[in-house]
Amino acid sequence: MTELFKNLIDGEWVGGEGVENVNPSNLKDVVGVYARATVEDTQRAIAAAKAAFPAWSRSGILERHAILRKTADEILARKQELGELLSREEGKTLPEGIGEVTRAGQIFDFFAGEALRLSGEVLPSVRPGVGVEITREPVGVIGLITPWNFPIAIPSWKIAPALCYGNTVVIKPADLVPASTWAIVDILQRAGLPKGVLNLVMGKGSVVGQTMLESPDVDAISFTGSVGTGRRVAEASVKVGRKYQLEMGGKNPTVVLDDADLKVAVESVAQSAFFSTGQRCTASSRVIVTEGIHDRFVEALAERTRGLRVGDALDKNTEIGPVVDPSQLKQDTDYIEIGQQEGAKLVAGGERVSKDTDGYFLQPALFTEATNSMRIAREEIFGPVAAVIRVKDYEEALAVANDTEFGLSAGIVTTSLKYATHFKRNAEAGMVMVNVPTAGVDFHVPFGGRKGSSFGPREQGRYAQEFFTLVKTAYTAAG
Repeated sequence: MTELFKNLIDGEWVGGEGVENVNPSNLKDVVGVYARATVEDTQRAIAAAKAAFPAWSRSGILERHAILRKTADEILARKQELGELLSREEGKTLPEGIGEVTRAGQIFDFFAGEALRLSGEVLPSVRPGVGVEITREPVGVIGLITPWNFPIAIPSWKIAPALCYGNTVVIKPADLVPASTWAIVDILQRAGLPKGVLNLVMGKGSVVGQTMLESPDVDAISFTGSVGTGRRVAEASVKVGRKYQLEMGGKNPTVVLDDADLKVAVESVAQSAFFSTGQRCTASSRVIVTEGIHDRFVEALAERTRGLRVGDALDKNTEIGPVVDPSQLKQDTDYIEIGQQEGAKLVAGGERVSKDTDGYFLQPALFTEATNSMRIAREEIFGPVAAVIRVKDYEEALAVANDTEFGLSAGIVTTSLKYATHFKRNAEAGMVMVNVPTAGVDFHVPFGGRKGSSFGPREQGRYAQEFFTLVKTAYTAAG
């Protein structure tokens, strides 16, 4: 019998109907069987978090620090094991899986330190004899809804600050990839969290997520996922007056100028567009290239794309792992067909790849002769598909880069300080990359975008306190 991995509710592991978690590199490999929570399970988890909040919100900073630090230490000590688990359930290559686990450990380590750096302000009032204190307090019960593409990093960068600042948590990981989040929750539980402070409810968004949205006892929700679901989170949250934070889609541009170093440009775009199988909200699927370098760049990138080694995520020779599941694979191949129908030229990849194991393997696809009005240049594909758009000069490149409903990440490859500086100031994105891939961010600085990509305070780093705390201003008269 395969072990059933249970939900955590009020400090107890609770079973129920189990669903197999299958390896997209090898459909015969079952990662585990994970319990699906019911509406009643989710309601109990929310009630447990609410009951645990008064004590945890007033807990000592050394207690929070110790739990978060112990969690960080165990994650980093087990990075090989957890990296393999992540790669088996999501399909990232093993180096990417280990890298993501390492980042999760670093996030918990950072917020362990932040627990000891909680601060406020003491100011004089404009009124004589009155003092002013500005402090931050925890929000309450935080609902966390996380996606499948970063199954350990994103839960970590939501759970760690929530706990650091004294909130209690109910987390629903993506139904497709519960194993990595289960592992984090297990580590935190054994690190000494009091019962009810952290609750794990795995299962369908239509059941677990909807119950969280409908509950007036959930004081804030942090969501990462699709634009459509994000809008539903916003609508439901407005009805009950809760805080909400949304990280959603991206259609990120990389601009390549005539003066760019060709090798740097090709590698930056290849990594941005295709690594992690293109399944990153920061991936660059629009490559905007000026005329002087266009032909040389396209030839070199097409050669690099054709040579990318697609295969089992755990194979040391693999550069690109499988697509995560059949529905995402169909979406990718549908867009490849749409691009051809729209008149773009498929110059590399785009075909299914056969391997020794049955998996969702797809050779990354590169289009040229695309325009910014095509669907492949407007809509988020969330797969290893990139379209090259030819432009006359930097001014046109900047205009095309900004012509999108999204605004998460934007990149430029250039040796010109003038253009790099101008792009950093004028790119309509929350994050700007110069001569580095659009995908790949540090754990200690803010993450987020603008326009249709994000809503609410930034995630990660010290900026996380803007969402996970409330500001209080207190006045005291002397004497």
